[in-house]
Amino acid sequence: MRLAAIDIGSNAARLLIVEVGYDRNGKPLFNKLNLVRVPLRLGFDVFEKGEISKEKRGMILQTMKAYRHLLNAYEVNEKEVIICATSAMRDAGNSADIIRKVKLETGLEIDIISGELEASIIYENHIAENMDTSNSYLYIDVGGGSTELTFFTDGRLLFKKSFNIGTIRLLKEMVEDTLWNEMKDFIKSGTRGYKKIIAIGTGGNINKVFSLSKKKDGKPLTLDLLKDYYKEISSFALEDRINVYKLRRDRADVIVPALQIYMNVMRWAEAEEIYVPKIGLADGLVQHLYYELEAKGTRYIRS
Repeated sequence: MRLAAIDIGSNAARLLIVEVGYDRNGKPLFNKLNLVRVPLRLGFDVFEKGEISKEKRGMILQTMKAYRHLLNAYEVNEKEVIICATSAMRDAGNSADIIRKVKLETGLEIDIISGELEASIIYENHIAENMDTSNSYLYIDVGGGSTELTFFTDGRLLFKKSFNIGTIRLLKEMVEDTLWNEMKDFIKSGTRGYKKIIAIGTGGNINKVFSLSKKKDGKPLTLDLLKDYYKEISSFALEDRINVYKLRRDRADVIVPALQIYMNVMRWAEAEEIYVPKIGLADGLVQHLYYELEAKGTRYIRS
C-alpha cells in the first residue's frame, strides 16, 4: 500500500511518498520511498502583497504537474494522496483561483487547513508517546508563515495553538511586538505548573541545525547550543552563510529567524532541551490519511 502527502508551505512545497507496512502486532510502519522539495517561497509574495504573483502561480502549477507525474510513476491514485496548504495560501487573496486551476490541470485537489489543524496533524506523528512519561512535551513547528505549538502531559493534549510568527514574516519585518507578547503570555500561562518540559522541534530549519550539530539521532539539542548557533550563524552575511555552512539560499536566509523562534518558545516554556525527530507536516498528513482510510473500512488495501 502506498500513500502520499503534499505540503504546500510558505517557503516550500514537499511531496512525500511512503510504503505502508506492518509490524508483528499489526501496527502500521511508514517507510519513506521519496521526498521531493521545491522552494516556491510563496510567503515572500503573500505577506507583503496579499496575493500570489503570476510568476509564483506558474511555479505552483508546474510543481503540481511534476508531482502528479511522480504520483503516477509510484502508482498512487487520488484517494491515496492528501494535499494541504498552510499559512501563505491561507492569507493569499487569490488562493481559490489557484486551487481551481491546479484541480483543472492536474486532477489534484488542494485543501487549505487552519493553523490549529496543522498543529494537530503534526502531533499525529506521536513521537512523544515513545518518550519518558515523567516529562511534559511541547511540539514546536516553525514554518515560513506561522508557528504551531502543541502541548501535552500524561498522554493528555492540553493545548494546540498557531501564531502568525514565521521565518518569512520575520524577514519581512511583519511581526509586531504585540504578537510576540501574545505568544509569550500564552506559552507561560499554558505551561506553568507542569512537570519538566521537553521540546520536540519540527521543520526544515531545526533539522538543518541538528545536522550541523553532528549529534547522534535520538539525542537532544540544548537551548544553550541553539543560542550559540544563533550568534554564530547570524554573524555571517547571507553569501557567507551559504558557503560556510553549505546551505541552500532558501535555507540560509530563514535559518536565523527560525532559531530566534525556537529559542524564544523554549525560554518561555522553560524547556532546556529539544529533540529533533526529522518529521514534519507531510509525515503527519500521511498518517492522518492512513487512519482516515482505515476508519472508512479500507484496511483491506494492506495487501
